[in-house]
Amino acid sequence: MPRADYTPGAAGPLEGVRVLDLSRLVAGNTLTQHLADFGATVDKVEPRDGDTLRGWRVRGVETAWKVHGRGKRSLCLDFRHPEAIPLIRRLVPGAAVLVESFRPGTLEAMGLAPEELLRLEPGLIIVRISGWGQDGPYSRRPGFGTLVEGFAGFADMNGFADREPVLPPMYLADTIAGLTGAFTTMAALREVEMRGGQGQVIDLPLLDPLFTALGPQAANYRLTGRTKPRTGSRSTGAAPRNVYRTRDGGWVCLSASTQGMAERVLRSIGRGDLVEDPRFRTNEQRVQHGEELDAIIGAFVAQKTLEENVAFFEAAEVTIGPVNDIVRFMADRHVQARGLLAEYPDEDMGQFPMHAIPARLSGTPGAIRAPAPRLGQHSQEILAARGFGADEIEAAKASGLVVAA
Repeated sequence: MPRADYTPGAAGPLEGVRVLDLSRLVAGNTLTQHLADFGATVDKVEPRDGDTLRGWRVRGVETAWKVHGRGKRSLCLDFRHPEAIPLIRRLVPGAAVLVESFRPGTLEAMGLAPEELLRLEPGLIIVRISGWGQDGPYSRRPGFGTLVEGFAGFADMNGFADREPVLPPMYLADTIAGLTGAFTTMAALREVEMRGGQGQVIDLPLLDPLFTALGPQAANYRLTGRTKPRTGSRSTGAAPRNVYRTRDGGWVCLSASTQGMAERVLRSIGRGDLVEDPRFRTNEQRVQHGEELDAIIGAFVAQKTLEENVAFFEAAEVTIGPVNDIVRFMADRHVQARGLLAEYPDEDMGQFPMHAIPARLSGTPGAIRAPAPRLGQHSQEILAARGFGADEIEAAKASGLVVAA
């Protein structure tokens, strides 16, 4: 794996955009991580015990925080201190974006309602992350992604028909919301910067982006009168599509969602006769006879090792690939050639393997400018930049209002 270093002086297209991040957990941190990767100054305002991600440790190492906190600055406050809200108000002028993930109504109860924030900074983009949205009968419910992944229907679609519904093994709802939030923040910023618009509120629930990602489920139900069944890795929309066991115990995944590719699969395994078989002639027929089709393909795949299957089908230009775990992924030559992972200096691990910026801009690429900060590492720096005097900062520290690393 290649080694890399942080590039604190790297320019970025979002240079000059200051983000005040009051959020916690994955959605908000994903959103602001992407903004930081492209040059925004992200000031993370954390409570005394830090962002929740800091507590998600593996053998004592804050791995989740190291990824999602990269490139940010940390200001640590005692939110219960009577001067905490006045201090936050002083951070708002000059900020382009404020991100929060309190339960709806909390920001207003704190005296930081959107109207007040926009009075302090008329161009401010206020991103309000919640589970269910800022209005509606469920708006005040707790909003963890797990609840949304069940409610939206993802879990009901995921898994096998004879087993329980399966939740995703990662932070799916949060991650999709974070990516959606990054995009909509940029759209709102463009309105302010290019069209002379005013600041506004972005109502960003976890629910809506995840449900959108699930596709035309409502239309499909109206047409068929049936809900989407749990079919494991098999698709209800195209066939063949599944994972198949190899001779050496590995797995390959195959998707042949076009007519031409499905025919190519059959011919490549020596079963060109099945192209005109009434069971497999069209995609709709192949879906209806998916188990039979999978048995035919699976029997062929089972005769070869994983590597032999990949080589064979790639030579036939069939869309097949290995099912990797993280060990195989890290060792893959394409991953290494593209630099999808790199080792960054780390005070806990010596070198920390971290994913690269996923979208590569040819003219204004992103950069990982700094490691995730220690709690309160930049408290003094952030306050000084917002006009707090040295005596004022020392008094805030002495009173317990501010914690500095």
